[in-house]
Amino acid sequence: MTFTDPEPPAGADPWVAGIAPATGIEVTDPDPAWPRQYDDLAGRIRQALGWRVLQLEHVGSTAVPGLAAKPVIDIDLTVADPDRERDYVPALEAAGFLLVIREPWWYGHRALRASEPRCNLHVFGFDSPEPVRHRIFRDWLRGKPEERDRYAAAKRQAASAANAAGEHVMQYNARKQQVVREIYHRAFLATGLLEE
Repeated sequence: MTFTDPEPPAGADPWVAGIAPATGIEVTDPDPAWPRQYDDLAGRIRQALGWRVLQLEHVGSTAVPGLAAKPVIDIDLTVADPDRERDYVPALEAAGFLLVIREPWWYGHRALRASEPRCNLHVFGFDSPEPVRHRIFRDWLRGKPEERDRYAAAKRQAASAANAAGEHVMQYNARKQQVVREIYHRAFLATGLLEE
């Protein structure tokens, strides 16, 4: 439960050719429609992939009731081997998703986007710790309103600063990273994954 993720190989770009990170970060008040949007997206994913879906989870801020968020549903999809894109990418593309990120050096991560409703679909292998971290973070925020509110404030501040500087979503993420890691640390201590 650390954050010593591998650096990308020299010259590697995670963005698929022709795709760039989004600018104009919008953090909105919670929307009660987000869980229903997840259910709709999950149905599309399961219909497209069938038994190739090893696990599917609504993660990120839209999965936490009462939390301000970018109005984009984040989903973690676990598959047998994310490097075998032929096993899932064509089927997901036929269901309205677009491959935008390829990071084989980071737990085999792939990311796809959908637009109706807006979705970031993160694909990992069954042995990746990242989906586990995402679930711990989500559940911790669900159970700790003070942490949820701390994170909401960090998100709004990061979005305001990133927009003022003309930055993209990855820079927005970097601006809130310290608060995210502090919350993770407290969650990992509480779950016994870390010791003082």
